[in-house]
Amino acid sequence: MSAPSPTRTQADRSDLSRQRILDAALQEFSAEGLAGARTDRIAAAAGVNKALIYYYFESKENLYNATLEMIAARVRDSSMAVFLRPATAGERIVRFALNHFDRILTQRDFQNLMQQEMIRVHKGESGAAPLLIQRVFAPTHAIFQALVREGIASGELIDADWFQFPLAALGANVFYFLAAPIWGSIMPVNPFAPEVIAERRFALVRFLGQALFLDRQHGARLAEQTLADTPMPEFAQDRFLPGRKNERT
Repeated sequence: MSAPSPTRTQADRSDLSRQRILDAALQEFSAEGLAGARTDRIAAAAGVNKALIYYYFESKENLYNATLEMIAARVRDSSMAVFLRPATAGERIVRFALNHFDRILTQRDFQNLMQQEMIRVHKGESGAAPLLIQRVFAPTHAIFQALVREGIASGELIDADWFQFPLAALGANVFYFLAAPIWGSIMPVNPFAPEVIAERRFALVRFLGQALFLDRQHGARLAEQTLADTPMPEFAQDRFLPGRKNERT
């Protein structure tokens, strides 16, 4: 077997350097935002010369947009893997709700960036929200709506306003994590303790199995199957502590 050509090897190294920069930028932007992020810290974390950042991306703003595109693609691909699963519409909705819960739990960098973009939108600032809408939210919104309508038409799901389904299936996830500091102050448990998170996952899926389906026994079976073959992912509990910024590698 012939050895790789120098050109291919050089291209591989270039791709690896670019990816290391994006991975380091994701943590830096997540922790500090666009305004507070420092390219010298990104370069140090990526193990490259700072000039290489500007060679690949030209500016910090371009690097920020490229970082958002990277993480948005990951989220979109994860969502599509659930939507394209060979299953009934109702099962895919339940599985997507659990995927959404686990994504909030494990992909804190994306959640932080999204919250920062929402703040920029509320301030009337131009930002990357249109990119997130185009790459993630618009496609998932369209597919979710189609699944709900399919499930209602087939008699699997209850006949209700379709938009209530994402509010019930996804809105509860957002509210739980967003209000976790309040839950922690009024409840005798740590809302991010692994056993509490596990309980919330089970409760979410089992509730949807009962609430969304005309045949509750069918919904309960789908819920149990979804939980059985979707183990709880590992997550860094300390990253949810109030006032603590993301650790950089």
